[in-house]
Amino acid sequence: MSVDLVKQVAETILYGFNRHFIRFQKITRAAKQRFETADWEGEVQARKKRIYFYDLRVNETVEYVKSNLNIKELDKSYWQDVKRQYMWSLYEHRQPELAESFYNSVFCRLFDRRYFNNRHIFVKPGTATDFLDMEDPAYTSYYPDAHDYNGGLRATFNEILNSFNLNCSWQNFERDLDLLTENFQPYLDTEVRPLPHRQLQVVSVLFYRNKAAYIVGRALIGFEQQPFVIPLLLAEDLELYVDTVLTDQNDVALIFSFTRAYFMVNTQVPAGLVNFLQKILPTKSRGDIYTAIGFQKQGKTLYYREFLYHLEHSDDKLVTAPGIKGMVMSVFTLPSYPFVFKVIKDHFAPPKNIDRATVKEKYQLVKMHDRVGRMADTLEFSHVAFPIHRFSNELLEELKATIPSSMVIEEGIVIIRHLYIERRMVPFNIYLDNSDDEMIEQSIKSYGNAIKEMIAANIFPGDMLLKNFGVTRHGRVIFYDYDEIRLMTEIKIRSIPRAKSAEEEMSPEPWFYIGEDDFFPEQFKQFVVNHPKVRERFLAHHSELLQPDYWKKIQNDLIEKKRHDVFPYRQEIRFCKRYSARYPIPAVNSTPKQAT
Repeated sequence: MSVDLVKQVAETILYGFNRHFIRFQKITRAAKQRFETADWEGEVQARKKRIYFYDLRVNETVEYVKSNLNIKELDKSYWQDVKRQYMWSLYEHRQPELAESFYNSVFCRLFDRRYFNNRHIFVKPGTATDFLDMEDPAYTSYYPDAHDYNGGLRATFNEILNSFNLNCSWQNFERDLDLLTENFQPYLDTEVRPLPHRQLQVVSVLFYRNKAAYIVGRALIGFEQQPFVIPLLLAEDLELYVDTVLTDQNDVALIFSFTRAYFMVNTQVPAGLVNFLQKILPTKSRGDIYTAIGFQKQGKTLYYREFLYHLEHSDDKLVTAPGIKGMVMSVFTLPSYPFVFKVIKDHFAPPKNIDRATVKEKYQLVKMHDRVGRMADTLEFSHVAFPIHRFSNELLEELKATIPSSMVIEEGIVIIRHLYIERRMVPFNIYLDNSDDEMIEQSIKSYGNAIKEMIAANIFPGDMLLKNFGVTRHGRVIFYDYDEIRLMTEIKIRSIPRAKSAEEEMSPEPWFYIGEDDFFPEQFKQFVVNHPKVRERFLAHHSELLQPDYWKKIQNDLIEKKRHDVFPYRQEIRFCKRYSARYPIPAVNSTPKQAT
């Protein structure tokens, strides 16, 4: 490979990334107009399209390198030169970390995994990302003390709300300013005299997701900080209003949860935005934050780097994940690491009647769909290598028996050809067995709400047994078993026919026909919530889930493209709930629009 060819290959890969980023940003910028016009169907389509963009651009680049540059075999020394040339070309780049991940993707599709090392790809980062946004900071600073003290915060919020140039009229701008000031002023007040330095740092662009736009920032009071998030919504008449202000650290963290769809955020310097967000989200890793703002491939890169680092700084063994073993996935974990690894089994025991391709389709459906805070995001990996000495004997034997076609052992390494990585949670059935009455009460409410929110988002969970749900560190119940999910609009909701005799009713077999698409909500009580600690509480909070009419109403709304409201924060902190006399807000706009 000549020097000119080395440069040409590096430039081709970087051109592929730049082309991807331009298109990514174009669809991201359009989120503002989709929000202003309540184009919710367009938002759904844009979210799906944006996720597909990355693989399309990688495949195009791989094909060009193969066909036009005639690169068929790996020349080790020259490809090390390509990597160095590529790294030099990122010197003034504004997204170097993303470009490195793109390079890795292209290389890994061109060559064998034995070359997946730091000599050929960016296993370790090659460029620094600190202060990349020095000339164009990710946030804008506001100074309430620059105004009259009594009206300083209100005037500051006036500046902030008007800074985003939304093409919408306000429902009641003065009311919203009053409520924001009233609810946030206590966090700025201090008895210290003279007053410490006080400022509000606000991300300069809005975060769009579903039917909301979010203002994200933090207040600095001396050396203390207070994160905050302000959700903006549209009423039925397309008038804009502030729904609440989130100041609790857990509420703010849940906005960026791994159980939610990715934000649309228009940023030319993602590293600068991530650096800022990490200051207000101390429990989130950089990988979590990149993923939350739509750069899930960069999140995947960082997760893998963090896992390799963790392996080098730990010595516990990989073991079978706790909980009842599933029929479709073999699941294992490293006790010191907060994730699980899921591999599709070679064979599924009856009554499972699906194949590997279908399982992959189900997981892809969840990736593309609005997860409404109730379905865990997954990261999909190929050819992942683990040191064989890190496997417990029991796990290794189990994997040899259940996933032989997905596993190769060579030279002290176990290679898994295809797996999913998912946040580890406490299986719900285990959580119930180790909880007091109050924890059980709250988790049962959360379990029923999880089902309601999923079906409102057009996801029918299929197998709703307690073992298929997990509990997060925030105590939220999350669904994580996807092999039987379907769209709500695809199922047939039926009532159980009346038995013709006592003998029929007592028969261990159903006395009525059950089609492949049939669902009988009345069976919930018998098959799903028969746990002694669950049934009574479930019926007290969610008895409507046993009623076919409830499910049919949701299904009809989905068919008519009416989108139900699922808020990523507690209902009781919304201004319309706390100040109903001052804040008579109509329903959030759910008017269906055509995709644009």
